[in-house]
Amino acid sequence: MKYYSTNHQAPMANLEKAVIKGLAEDRGLYMPERIKPLPKEFFDNIHGMTFQDIAYNVASCFFGEDVELDGLKELVYDTLRFDCPVVKVEENIYALELFHGPTLAFKDVGARFMARLLQYFIKEQGTRCREQGTGSKEQGARSNKQGEVNVLVATSGDTGSAVANGFLGVEGIHVYVLYPKGKVSPIQECQFTTLGRNITAIEVDGVFDDCQRLVKSAFMDEELNAHMRLTSANSINVARFLPQAFYYFNAVARIREQKDLVVCVPSGNFGNICSALFGHQMGLPVKRFIAANNANDIFYQYLQTGKYEPRASVQTLANAMDVGDPSNFARILNLYSKNGTLSPEATHQAITSLISGATYTDEQIAETMRQCYADNGYILDPHGACGYRALKEGLRKGEVGVFCETAHPAKFKEKVDEILGIDIPIPDRLAAFMRGEKQSVPLSKDFKDFKTFLLER
Repeated sequence: MKYYSTNHQAPMANLEKAVIKGLAEDRGLYMPERIKPLPKEFFDNIHGMTFQDIAYNVASCFFGEDVELDGLKELVYDTLRFDCPVVKVEENIYALELFHGPTLAFKDVGARFMARLLQYFIKEQGTRCREQGTGSKEQGARSNKQGEVNVLVATSGDTGSAVANGFLGVEGIHVYVLYPKGKVSPIQECQFTTLGRNITAIEVDGVFDDCQRLVKSAFMDEELNAHMRLTSANSINVARFLPQAFYYFNAVARIREQKDLVVCVPSGNFGNICSALFGHQMGLPVKRFIAANNANDIFYQYLQTGKYEPRASVQTLANAMDVGDPSNFARILNLYSKNGTLSPEATHQAITSLISGATYTDEQIAETMRQCYADNGYILDPHGACGYRALKEGLRKGEVGVFCETAHPAKFKEKVDEILGIDIPIPDRLAAFMRGEKQSVPLSKDFKDFKTFLLER
């Protein structure tokens, strides 16, 4: 499988290069040259398959040409040591609970898979270096140094903790987590600032979009790339966002009334819904999708007008969705323009025929959390609340809907307790993070400062 850039100026890459580089040389996002449909037998048997078996079949279509199948199966099964269950909230509405992983957020799936795939390629490169070298200690030392990978990840909340914990202790990899000062929840912050070892947390005096800009600028800087080997673990990386398709196929397997299934995804940087759309191209039997936004409604406005107009993000209750220029919009545009062969008008029509949108204020999010708890006894986190409300308001007669509950509500304990008037218990895994000591490096949003910091490492 080859991967091309959404900007069409960079050379084609194989999977190894796409994963290790993260971003193409022309600042575009890598796209697989083709999307393989899953066979009919897969869907005939899906209801009797385990989550891991389902994921392996999906992964084989994406990665099976580039990773030895036994090794890929081991990667998938080791990644998914937890379930992503479907829970009925009310009649015809289900929650796809994606918070049962190590950091209690949906990004555990993509982050854990990417960590293992990246380590697989580093080991493969080490083997090639040994086979091509003479075996001297000096050459061995150089090979080890060349094999070291520095992962840069910008986070608005859950990405940082999922990536940091997915890569924690992985040999040959160092992770730098960039997060906006004062704009992630205290529990989210402690999940990636207390780890130490091969994890460095960088507290940026800005917003998420500033963090994302710093990461992208680092990839394009020749001096930095000559100094150290860089990649990204944001959803701009194909190894991060593609595995998220796994749990949409799992949802289909668990919901029997799937004739007219609607999937609603709380959306920020759009990696999550993008993976679902790739799944749809592979045959995922979903009638349509809803992208739920908070006040950062750039995609919603695109759906209404056909114009994509990014702007500075604003801080909201659903902070992981506080994105003003979602990276993965480029992939959605590429997917439905058929790699740029359709006009903007035809592309917009193709997108809106499959995807609708919704946008909610903080007041509406809080109101939804209270109403769902009163009616169903189900505790939503602020992001899941956007998905639930958009589904409830947008579901049509005869349809069955599933929304993504993307993070455990205890990760936003202060807000959830205040809104619902309860004292939500903190799971042991979260409590363990909270006992750690914060270790972070304060930096401005100026790329010059970030570059200097990395050059000194």
